[in-house]
Amino acid sequence: MMGDRPNPPRAMSSAATAPPSVDKVDGFSRKSVRKAKQKRSQSSSQFRSQGKPIELTPLPLLKDVPAPEQPELFLKKLQQCCTVFDFMDTLSDLKMKEYKRSTLNELVDYVTVSRGYLTEQAYPEVVKMVSHNIFRTLPPSDSNEFDPEEDEPTLEASWPHLQLVYEFFIRFLESQEFQPSIAKKYIDQKFVLQLLELFDSEDPRERDYLKTVLHRIYGKFLGLRAFIRKQINNIFLRFVYETEHFNGVAELLEILGSIINGFALPLKAEHKQFLVKVLIPLHTVRSLSLFHAQLAYCIVQFLEKDPTLTEPVIRGLLKFWPKTCSQKEVMFLGELEEILDVIEPTQFVKIQEPLFKQISRCVSSPHFQVAERALYYWNNEYIMSLIEENSSVILPIMFANLYRISKEHWNQAIVALVYNVLKAFMEMNSTLFDDLTSTYKSDRQREKKKEKEREELWKKLEDLELKRGLRSDGIIPT
Repeated sequence: MMGDRPNPPRAMSSAATAPPSVDKVDGFSRKSVRKAKQKRSQSSSQFRSQGKPIELTPLPLLKDVPAPEQPELFLKKLQQCCTVFDFMDTLSDLKMKEYKRSTLNELVDYVTVSRGYLTEQAYPEVVKMVSHNIFRTLPPSDSNEFDPEEDEPTLEASWPHLQLVYEFFIRFLESQEFQPSIAKKYIDQKFVLQLLELFDSEDPRERDYLKTVLHRIYGKFLGLRAFIRKQINNIFLRFVYETEHFNGVAELLEILGSIINGFALPLKAEHKQFLVKVLIPLHTVRSLSLFHAQLAYCIVQFLEKDPTLTEPVIRGLLKFWPKTCSQKEVMFLGELEEILDVIEPTQFVKIQEPLFKQISRCVSSPHFQVAERALYYWNNEYIMSLIEENSSVILPIMFANLYRISKEHWNQAIVALVYNVLKAFMEMNSTLFDDLTSTYKSDRQREKKKEKEREELWKKLEDLELKRGLRSDGIIPT
């Protein structure tokens, strides 16, 4: 079981946001559209206006009461913090909001430094308080309205309290006194499902905290590990084949990266199937750029664990190769280089032909960034050593396109890179290079001869047509 233990990094950065742009969208400014959307989204969450002001009875500070009384006071403060305020109304309950915020701060400090507070009675109260605050209906997010690459996210209005609740829960999970055997009664599958739903939050600060929380739960609750992996699997399948919209894909992939890193060998069939059926198809979605770095890391982690997965991975990437999006082609080429950096020579031989046929097409791409990224492979020492060992197979695949580009490409930087590649090939296998050069030139001469014969034939046909036209007009006697 220890083989599945993650090695999670703690990452809780706060994402700063820039002012929204004011470009026009269908007659309205994007700023006004987003303001309307933000108002609608936040008011649709569970934080609703109360009929009357909320009053909380002030309690003494934990440090001001004797140690034996602190556990009971701790429970009372947890119960008070179950109260949820309406942050859409910025003027309501200001005094009580500040009191709750200071109480949450006190609870964070208390669970960090205190000992003996974590009685069995505390576990359900902690989970209840956390659940009351974080589990809520997220604003409806329409992928047609929100473009995560361009639009500013809708930030959670209740963040002054929500952040402290997340911080408290993380400290609680990390406490030396924390006992998973007791906590598992309350942190169960239902809790995890609700937690995973929150990853669709537009607020990147919340997703960052959720990532850390799920890491800790995965690490401490062995009985929940398979369930967590299965539910992430389901989220990705819905994302790829149904919605193409889920805000937390990058964060979930980060968690998976550390989980994969802890997989025991040999890999289970479940893990291999996840790679082929879920991670590879994730490359097909339009928003790939938002999580491609995390996805590529997961793929490489798998291949470092089990090199025999290299062939299905590369063939899968070639199957889903983007033919009409140069930005995605550049991403695919970058990921392939990461894979080739860890590939074993025996696995390279199995995929070199289809791989370099695709690289050859990329090298001859009219989009210079695609061609440039493909040609950069020859700057990688390890890839160069693999190419040199298999030059008799790779050189014939690449030669014709490289030679043609060196004479015809519009971009001089690409031409210079191609010359360097041709020079490298010539040094690797000069005999084969000379043979291919001779064959290419003779083939080109035959093609030129055929082109010339075609042109002459067309000219004869045009002359015949012209004469026929003149005869029909009576200009030339029949």
